[in-house]
Amino acid sequence: MEPFYRTIIGVARTLFAAQGLKFSITGEENIPETGGAVIAINHTGYMDFTYAGIPARATKRYIRFMAKKEVFDHKISGPMMRAMKHIPVDRGDAGESYRLAVEALRAGQLVGVFPEETISRSFELKAFRSGAARMANEAGVPVIPMVIWGSQRVWTKGHPKRLGRTNTPITIEVGAPIQPFEPAAEMTAQLHATMEEMLHRVQDGYTHEPGAYWVPRRLGGSAPTLEEATAQDEAAAAERRARKARERAAREGAAGDGNDDAGGDRGTSAQ
Repeated sequence: MEPFYRTIIGVARTLFAAQGLKFSITGEENIPETGGAVIAINHTGYMDFTYAGIPARATKRYIRFMAKKEVFDHKISGPMMRAMKHIPVDRGDAGESYRLAVEALRAGQLVGVFPEETISRSFELKAFRSGAARMANEAGVPVIPMVIWGSQRVWTKGHPKRLGRTNTPITIEVGAPIQPFEPAAEMTAQLHATMEEMLHRVQDGYTHEPGAYWVPRRLGGSAPTLEEATAQDEAAAAERRARKARERAAREGAAGDGNDDAGGDRGTSAQ
């Protein structure tokens, strides 16, 4: 029993009802009733992790999501994330988060990961990181593919959030377990192909607005192509690196100025 996690889910479902979100979920039976498993989810919106936990409740289970460390550092979200036993990911020390995830899987937990790592601006599947496959192999557990479609209409990168009553339809499909196998690169390729097939199937059954920002170019929308989105991601990453370099240089400069001041003071007092 996890009263806090259960309460948070209850609050979230109340919020979803107030928003008028209309969920269509298939494949919940593919989530095992017991034992560890990696839940691999596509990433199109900021609310994906809240929606991805819904199918697991069919078997009364909870998903431990891997989330960036900054969320755990926040004074409000941090205690909540730790209480729900989610796993912090520190980009500077990815090995520790990987170790914690494997440990949770071996203990029989469901661990949620986004193999694309960041939100897809094109809403197509980006290239996958191999972490999901490597964790599954090391822990000896399956990977459960899951695709979510429609969450980008609620809140996604580069567009205003729509958290009011929008009556947005959101489709979730859970696929059959993929048993672990080596090499991890081949397992990752199979996972990507499986999830792409699932995503296209879900999209085929969804009504898309021609020209809308949340619709992939392939389906007649105005979202950037995968190639254009990749270029945008690379530019944004370069800017983040440059900003961090400037901030680091400013800190080091300030520290150097402080040392110079201290040295000058000592020299003056010695005269």
